[in-house]
Amino acid sequence: MKRYGMIVDLNRCVGCQTCTIACKHSNDTPPGVQWRRVLDVEQGQYPDVERLFLVTGCQHCAEPSCVPVCPTGATRQREDGLVTMNYDLCIGCASCAVACPYQARTIVHEQHGYYADTLTKQEEKTAHTDRLGVANKCTFCIERIDTAHTQGLTPGVDPDVTPACAVSCITQAIRFGDFADPNSTVSQLARDERSFQMHAELGNDPQIKYLYEVPQATPGRGPDAIDVSDERLSDPANPLVGQRQTFWDYRAAMNFILGGMAAGLMLCAWWAAQLQLIEVQAHRQINLAAAAVMAIGLFFVFLKIGRKLRFLFVLLRPQSSWMTRETWCVAALYPAIAISFVWPQAVWMHCIALAAAGFLYCQGRILQASKGIPAWRVARMPMMLICTGIAEGIGLLALLTAQYTTQNTLPMYLCIAGALFALLNAVFWWQYVRQARANGIGPLARADLIKATPIVHGLAHLAPLGLYALALAKPETMHALTAIAGLCAVAGGAWWKFVVITRACHQQGFALPMVPQRGSGQRAAPARYALN
Repeated sequence: MKRYGMIVDLNRCVGCQTCTIACKHSNDTPPGVQWRRVLDVEQGQYPDVERLFLVTGCQHCAEPSCVPVCPTGATRQREDGLVTMNYDLCIGCASCAVACPYQARTIVHEQHGYYADTLTKQEEKTAHTDRLGVANKCTFCIERIDTAHTQGLTPGVDPDVTPACAVSCITQAIRFGDFADPNSTVSQLARDERSFQMHAELGNDPQIKYLYEVPQATPGRGPDAIDVSDERLSDPANPLVGQRQTFWDYRAAMNFILGGMAAGLMLCAWWAAQLQLIEVQAHRQINLAAAAVMAIGLFFVFLKIGRKLRFLFVLLRPQSSWMTRETWCVAALYPAIAISFVWPQAVWMHCIALAAAGFLYCQGRILQASKGIPAWRVARMPMMLICTGIAEGIGLLALLTAQYTTQNTLPMYLCIAGALFALLNAVFWWQYVRQARANGIGPLARADLIKATPIVHGLAHLAPLGLYALALAKPETMHALTAIAGLCAVAGGAWWKFVVITRACHQQGFALPMVPQRGSGQRAAPARYALN
């Protein structure tokens, strides 16, 4: 079995960008899209400085995080390890883009040329309308590789069947080949010279390996403290720093906000019905109201996807995609709500609650599976979203049920449950922010989280906790106070989701765990080793 990959030599690359141009020419990528990028990295502080060039792009990982999150199966991995794209299946949901730790995915929604909106004849001839509104990435020039066996040629050896970037490299800094073949050039280089994999700690096992030493000439070294300092990693001009992702904007946030609180309301209504705190008719009406709120959130998701007419393709990947599973929960939820009005049996109420619980859990796993966004992939994220959804559900139930009961029994239960979840969510958020650095969240995202913390704690935790406690102490104002507390819980939960999804959403960025020992001052290469 073949396993194609690349070797990139940091000492050989001169930053000429020939590979970038060759890739654009071979793949007809539009303006602003570079499947093969070369980052110009300057590190250190005068006089101890160095400069190097870092070739980036799709790493065709052995364990790609983009494949399982795809809800349609448009992103797949072949037996030879290449990660492929089926443009006819992709809906442009960008799940793969936020799951990629290497910033290798792009989505272009409109055709533009290099001369504003006027396309040249060449651009019209090479336009790829099938790529509009869907995810794009480097393919290792898969069309060339697929013709190798029919021509009796070897990728990485014969130029005609080797990726354009590797063929065009003027210094042979980029080598392509089969890692499964121990005699291939890439296997020999990876075995005989020292290399590293980008973000190896994430477990993707990327198949682009970087050489950082020249035997008998330039040794490698780890990064200096100044290179990985918060000041350096907070500089937007640093090409290694991940910028805010723009694939999931306020529309995605609205789905997490509205869908989460709606699912939480259905769960809380089911709980109250099991305790006989609300009547069956009230339960059905609350479910209907929650379904309307959830539908608005789902409509925002519909607005976000690039190929809207393909939205039903989202149902195709339940074996691995949490987005597909979330959609299947929705597909079960709405018919159950409709049937509950026609055939009011308890079983349908249980089905609604089960589907709502599944929806809420899937939301948490969707965000956690976005491995390319450090602030999202933390292990605690699913529990944070679930508990926030329940706290919001308690708050909404307090707002809605004032018309259904004049007794203090239900508000009393809501006060106790609301206070407990407000306290629990406060602990979760405190731990999330406190452990952000340890969880790999960069300084820019950490700054956004710290900035949002006073409002999150005040609105989502302290205000509801105090109001629920006051309501228990003053039964005569319990209905009003629980309603206000619920409103605060809903607003606070919505705020932190919005911040995390649209503000503290910086991409992974790039890292240089080892670099060549070269440059000036203390970073200069040592004297050439004596030859025996």
